[in-house]
Amino acid sequence: MAITDINEYAHLTDADVEALGAELDALRREIEADRGLRDVKYLRRTIQAHRALEVAGRVALLGSRSRPLWLLGTGALALSKIIENMELGHNVMHGQWDWMNDPEVHSTTWEWDMVCASPHWKHSHNYIHHKYTNVVGMDHDVGYKILRVTRDEPWEPRRLFQPFFNVMLAATFEWGIGLHDLGLKEVIQGEKPKEVAIPQIKEFGRKIAKQVAKDYVLFPALTGPNFKHTLTANLTANLIRNLWAYVVIFCGHFPDGAEKFTVESLENETQGQWYLRQMLGTANFDAGPAMAFLSGNLCYQIEHHIYPDLPSNRYADIAERVRALCDKYDLPYTTGSLAKQYSQTLRTINKLALPDRFLRATADDAPETASEKRFAGMPRSTGLKTAIRELRARRRRR
Repeated sequence: MAITDINEYAHLTDADVEALGAELDALRREIEADRGLRDVKYLRRTIQAHRALEVAGRVALLGSRSRPLWLLGTGALALSKIIENMELGHNVMHGQWDWMNDPEVHSTTWEWDMVCASPHWKHSHNYIHHKYTNVVGMDHDVGYKILRVTRDEPWEPRRLFQPFFNVMLAATFEWGIGLHDLGLKEVIQGEKPKEVAIPQIKEFGRKIAKQVAKDYVLFPALTGPNFKHTLTANLTANLIRNLWAYVVIFCGHFPDGAEKFTVESLENETQGQWYLRQMLGTANFDAGPAMAFLSGNLCYQIEHHIYPDLPSNRYADIAERVRALCDKYDLPYTTGSLAKQYSQTLRTINKLALPDRFLRATADDAPETASEKRFAGMPRSTGLKTAIRELRARRRRR
């Protein structure tokens, strides 16, 4: 099942893991000391691009009865929303730009352009997900409470509908994220105190009202007789943003090689082991500068999980150093094309919709679920990458 002893799984000694942690700490200090004007310029240009695209989109939609203007306005608006969601909202609320002490782009003041209230997201994502990354039973992002993505979760008949739930989650991703921290099931079952839940639900309701009024009432009304055309343009732009955010997030967490962990693995966890868990529990996808920008630089999900509060424009440079450390400590660096990472994710979601009796691989040695037991009977290797290579060679010989 999931990994219980991360050092054993990684084929590293305690000294190796702590040395890895020390090198990653040193890299953090180096980047922190080097933050400055070029980072500020990057952020300002990003904000300007987002605002220019939104204005261009809104202006074009004044003539949304014309199909070319509808397409132009919808495209510009979708790009604007993607940039605001991925490169600005997500990263600003991680505290990546708090060092600037600018109240307009600070994690405590930013409210993004989606239905999820920022305090709810910061709790479920910044705290729960990034602290307990891929720990089964603690990180609710492992399947988002509706998808089975590891065999550590028992199969239930409702899993047969998982492919449908996946499509619905993709199309309504901002709503899924908005509901994520509310824990409505726990509220209904009496497991979450109402004095905590009710203020959260009210805050979520206020955010929904604001977003719905802005996108589906106010801006369409400003285009007068083109109300219906602008309404469909706003719906389409939000759908595009939702689908893109879903693909980026899922490709960073559910391809083969993004491992899962047990609660026991957290016992006496050191900083080095925390780094190692982030490195083994996430995945990257290959991207050029444009795709990296539109993904909020989350094509570097490994680097983001190691340093969630460092400026995202630094991840490309950090990735070269992290890949070198993976080579040094004989660790896999999980990456691949966007198509490959998503196809593996989609295969896992559809496969685990079926009862376990239809699955071939063992619960300790499957593409989506693995543990240190997968190496049982093998001599200890010098590192995880070598161990996986030897395991595959062993299978081929059989």
